Amino acid sequence: MARWKNTAAFAALTCLMAASAEAAPVLSRDHYIPVKSQVPATAGQTVKLYVRERATAPVMAHGAGDKVVLFVHGAGTPAEVAFDVPYQDYSWMAYLANAGYDVFSVDMEGYGRSQRPPQMDDKCNLAPKQQKEFGVQCPPAYPGNLTNMGSDWHDISAAVDFIKTLRHVDKINLVGWSQGGPRAGGWAAQNPQQVARLVLLAPAYNRNTRATQPPLPVPGTVFNTQSLGDFTTGWNRQAPCPGQYDPKAAASVWSEMLKSDPVGAKWSPPVRRAPLSSTYGWTTARVKAMTTPTLMVSGIHDGQVNPQRVRDFYEDIGSAAKVFVDLACSSHNAMWEKNHLLLFQTSLEWLDKGTVNGTSHAMIKLGYDK
Repeated sequence: MARWKNTAAFAALTCLMAASAEAAPVLSRDHYIPVKSQVPATAGQTVKLYVRERATAPVMAHGAGDKVVLFVHGAGTPAEVAFDVPYQDYSWMAYLANAGYDVFSVDMEGYGRSQRPPQMDDKCNLAPKQQKEFGVQCPPAYPGNLTNMGSDWHDISAAVDFIKTLRHVDKINLVGWSQGGPRAGGWAAQNPQQVARLVLLAPAYNRNTRATQPPLPVPGTVFNTQSLGDFTTGWNRQAPCPGQYDPKAAASVWSEMLKSDPVGAKWSPPVRRAPLSSTYGWTTARVKAMTTPTLMVSGIHDGQVNPQRVRDFYEDIGSAAKVFVDLACSSHNAMWEKNHLLLFQTSLEWLDKGTVNGTSHAMIKLGYDK
């Protein structure tokens, strides 16, 4: 039976942890790793994936033993933008780095600072509605979704191999957000011997996901864009709580978003671009066979991944060590909102101990006592 817990003491501990975390300086290092593309449009070509590393100076120089984490992004926002916000204490990567972890993030091909297929430079490959926003009307030059779950898993494998070689470890921890659920979770399901623990924020789990790869490319739109208006409107509809997010934090995220896409930033209006990716393979059967200790977090006001789907994932996953966290006053963008430190501390306890508030198998509410 699932158990619900409410923890006022937990919030106090979070504040203490945050205060101590601010003391340690965290360095940043960029890596570009070559990989043979499995994206249909660039298949077989050598492309470069962007991997960011955050760690304290001693860890950067000598490693952190087995305390290694890789962040995997969702369907639109690149990993270093999502998880390394340079505003106050909003960087999830820096938070874990201050706790002694060697922290990495990777952008899939087509995202952020990783190499992008040339089809993403052509506005004709946008959906007709988005074409109109840029004053064009033309048939697409490419026949379908640009990337797919197989190419994403291939990119994660390349990043994991790079990190394991760099840090001489056999296992790493994975943290995923949104579409990073089937990306990181699906990869862990296939490679359990390489994953110590798994943390998933708003994992996009769907019991109806098809098991096999469809013929590629899957018919549909090649890529999409997000403007500042899209970004703000989508967030506001999920933010009913007073002060749920700090506008300055949001401004920092959007600034980093445009920096990650200098081509899209020059379009009118300025946008971030992301490939459309077809999903398959992370099925209920595969989830039921998973044994990796898994923490899953769902914001109560998430309007992009229905919290019920995260509960379905909790019910279905076969791991004996699993915790579901219902996070108060939080949207799909929980790591950028007022309860972000609750999220960060929860993930740290899980990575350190495999527990949340001392338990390894439960459904827990956090932040509701504020």
